[in-house]
Amino acid sequence: MNGKRIYSIAGGQCGRETLLAILREHPEIRFVSLVAIDLAGNDTDERIPIQTFVADIDAFLAGKAVQTDGSSVVLGGMTSLADAQVDLAPDLTATWFVDYNEEHVDHETSLPVGTLRIPSFLVHRGERIDSRSLLAATVEYARAEILKLVRIHASSPLLAHLEPARLADIEFTVGTELEFWVKTPTDTANVEELSAAQMLQENYWQRTRGVARTALEQAVMALEAYGLHPEMGHKEVGGVKAAIGAGGELTHVMEQMEIDWRYAAALQAADNELLARILVKETFRANGLKVTFKAKPIPGVAGSGEHTHLGIAGVLPSGRRINLFAPADMHADFLSVIGYGALMGLLRNYEVVGPFISASNDAFNRLKPGFEAPVCIVAALGLDPAIPSRNRTVLAGLVRDVDNPRATRFELRSPNPYTNTYLALAASILAMLDGIRWAVESGTPPEALLAEISKKAGEPGSYLEQDRAYRAEVNVFENYSQEERDRLFGIPPATVWENMQNLLAFPDRIRVLTAGSALTPRVIDAFRSAATARWKHELLVRIIPEDLDTVRACQPLALASDRAQDLWKRIDTLRHELADDTVGNPALCTRLMSTLSNNSLQEASELQVVLADRMEHLRQLEDEYRKLVF
Repeated sequence: MNGKRIYSIAGGQCGRETLLAILREHPEIRFVSLVAIDLAGNDTDERIPIQTFVADIDAFLAGKAVQTDGSSVVLGGMTSLADAQVDLAPDLTATWFVDYNEEHVDHETSLPVGTLRIPSFLVHRGERIDSRSLLAATVEYARAEILKLVRIHASSPLLAHLEPARLADIEFTVGTELEFWVKTPTDTANVEELSAAQMLQENYWQRTRGVARTALEQAVMALEAYGLHPEMGHKEVGGVKAAIGAGGELTHVMEQMEIDWRYAAALQAADNELLARILVKETFRANGLKVTFKAKPIPGVAGSGEHTHLGIAGVLPSGRRINLFAPADMHADFLSVIGYGALMGLLRNYEVVGPFISASNDAFNRLKPGFEAPVCIVAALGLDPAIPSRNRTVLAGLVRDVDNPRATRFELRSPNPYTNTYLALAASILAMLDGIRWAVESGTPPEALLAEISKKAGEPGSYLEQDRAYRAEVNVFENYSQEERDRLFGIPPATVWENMQNLLAFPDRIRVLTAGSALTPRVIDAFRSAATARWKHELLVRIIPEDLDTVRACQPLALASDRAQDLWKRIDTLRHELADDTVGNPALCTRLMSTLSNNSLQEASELQVVLADRMEHLRQLEDEYRKLVF
């Protein structure tokens, strides 16, 4: 026993004898938990006594010791009540983390009780069917394909600066930015105050104070202890100033924050993101604050994204890495041939990538015009290769530093903190691979690739769709009307149902996702089925009942002015439309519940859009009505 905490065990150091030695050195580790990720992004968690683990360690490491009920996790019908067993198999190549319970001290060591969290796979009938395994298989497939591609075309002058003949490996690098809201648990949001503070830009990168500052600093330090190499923690655009209590402490905390940490290889980056959410939530909770990672926790106020940075590096035998997106001359070109191909692949195939990124009602609550939430399939490169710029209204932005080619990457802005990062990355990598393959095999030079991605809608493209535009260097919300955006960049899905239908509507692009052995048609159908079921049931048991509560809470006030009477008349008309059933004329909420129950899901999706619009209008009228009280 060394009396010091151990926070992680590096991948490749999880052999039997090494592991037993570590556990002997750290008796505060009392439990083991096998962490697998279902298709919805939920992580399994359990408490297995360390004595049980040690006594049967060979079976644990072989994935033969722990089974679970596959029908109770989100696997979209790949398991059933009659065929439910799934085995949890540890990933011996991943970094394992020790989760310390600060509220439970081990009396023998005087250290918090630790649980060794082991990233794992779900295995059903010998087949890995979980999100981690799907990303791992995708990375392996895409890695091999790109290596083969660049070696075949090693003599091409378009690839010369990437030293293709010398590349020994390919690495997909990923970085995530975690945004979240923090509040005093019992407080409710004052939307008007929050909106005003946002418009006045009173919070972004402002100084944190009191318990919020303490919690933020502790969270950043926790990420450092676990080896995630945090880069920054700061206040985001949302929030209002806290009050000061009688004892000088801050009360009524409500603000938005962001924490960033260093990029990592794709699978490890997704594991790190899961750990970071746990550390952030527990650290703020220990300080009496509640964290939410919802994409849109407060209507009418900026939501939380999880901008995801995507890069590809070639690895030389020496270990030196070459950014495959960077051009030969950073001052003359935006991207390399591989970089252009990757971006074009992501854009052309985004209709079938998007469902893996935005699969919840909450995600679509955020994806509205404005608030820097991307709704258009469009990218920005910058105004000039020599002067990098950032357009924050697009789906994918090029991030680059002319003095540091290794920093060249794409920022995908659509994910949110509850996006299943594993599946989102798998789909994005396969889409990029499709574009890379076309760009390299076609021998198209960078200037022609730039012309294609910059083409106007209606101009033919060799790879991209003729009737679409794919690049915008202006604010797409201010410079284009909704009709223009729909015409130029495509009509975005408005609901989960519409998004999942894209997995049926674009068979040619589905073939891009199924090119490897990971995202098979069976897996894609299972994901679509699971996401659709969750969408349907959330509407029935949560969203519609909450909307009905809001409608019922709208009651007339003792106000005699003509303005008040007019507002109440409009509110009451909406109330009846939403919730008052009459013979032969069911209310909107009733119609939506009926279509969902009857599995008339296309109609239900259309009614959901109408309901959301009516509820927003009702809240605006009710707010205006109550302001007349004096």
